[in-house]
Amino acid sequence: MDKLFNRKKIILVIGGGISAYKSLDLIRLLKKQGCQIKVILTESGKKFVTPLSVASLCQNKVYENIFDSTREAEMDHISLSRWCDIILFAPATANSISKLASGRADDLASTVILASNKQVILAPAMNVRMWIHKSTQNNFNKLLDYGYVFVGPTTGEMACGEYGEGKMSSPEEIYEFIKNYFLNRDIVKDKNLKALVTAGPTKEYIDPVRFITNNSSGKQGYEIANSLAKSGIETTLISGPSKLKKPQNVNFIKVETAKQMYMETKKALPVDIAICAAAVTDFKPEKYEIYKIKKNDLNINFKRNPDILEFLSKNNSQRPKLVVGFAAETNNILKFAKEKKIKKHCDWIIVNDVSNPEIGFDSEYNAVTIIDDKNIEKISKNSKTNIANKIVRKIVNNFIQ
Repeated sequence: MDKLFNRKKIILVIGGGISAYKSLDLIRLLKKQGCQIKVILTESGKKFVTPLSVASLCQNKVYENIFDSTREAEMDHISLSRWCDIILFAPATANSISKLASGRADDLASTVILASNKQVILAPAMNVRMWIHKSTQNNFNKLLDYGYVFVGPTTGEMACGEYGEGKMSSPEEIYEFIKNYFLNRDIVKDKNLKALVTAGPTKEYIDPVRFITNNSSGKQGYEIANSLAKSGIETTLISGPSKLKKPQNVNFIKVETAKQMYMETKKALPVDIAICAAAVTDFKPEKYEIYKIKKNDLNINFKRNPDILEFLSKNNSQRPKLVVGFAAETNNILKFAKEKKIKKHCDWIIVNDVSNPEIGFDSEYNAVTIIDDKNIEKISKNSKTNIANKIVRKIVNNFIQ
């Protein structure tokens, strides 16, 4: 028995499709390792496996109908979603993926998933043409944005006789995927890691009605903070002015100016990870005018704001183990990013092209390049949620190696 799995609680949703039989082998594998399993068997899933066979393997009641009057008084769709450590949907058909992407809740499986606050893992299984269809791929990307995780599909010969991508991952592959998920989560939890993220723009006031700022929405930093928190890392988010909703499970600090962000950053130390995603205004007026400046009197001198990234990188007494800076560039992207990494003494620089309106400030999408001491890794255009998840996976891997 693997101690990692001992007493882990898993909800397994079995969808329709010939691959449903693989879920029976998966139950055997997980039960051998000491997992507690509760199964939701969909109506279409019952066409391929029986409630009796599932119940005998998982040694638990099989949940089938949201309108079961003998059970729904106990609010199964809420209690089940809170009971588990993860929810695994295997096989997840094209129809199931479409339903989840649209937020429908018309059966017990979709209702439990929509009501869940736990990680949802999907194991797709369908014909290759169904998998590569644009609608399925759009739904796939939408679910990634929602924070769902996919294992597979793999490429191989299908029950229909065709060959291609769409085949459900084997029970052994799914087992290893879940094992790695729990392993990474438990290692991160045991390390008690703390992270600091700065996000959004800053405002530098000239007089009571005018200020200098930029068009950053804070979206990328907020998504990184959210992903860090989901990974089990204690996270503080220091945000400049933003209309975004505060991420869950983070220590949230709101500021306006660069100096305020700098002071709150100092207070947040020590941390293990610092990610400077904020678009800090580099300059501020030397003098703040308490009355509105008249047009004819406009003569402003500027001075530099404190450099938060450089402070964190050169702070020998409380330097985070990993300092990550962002570089918003408009030309010579890699050249300027490499120069900034050297000048600021940070560990990684993540650079993006803010001259491109599709991936720049105030966009739902981004495309970044991560530069560290050894590698240059490009992440092509994707939602800022997915970009954040990939950055955080790289950070987590950096600490568990």
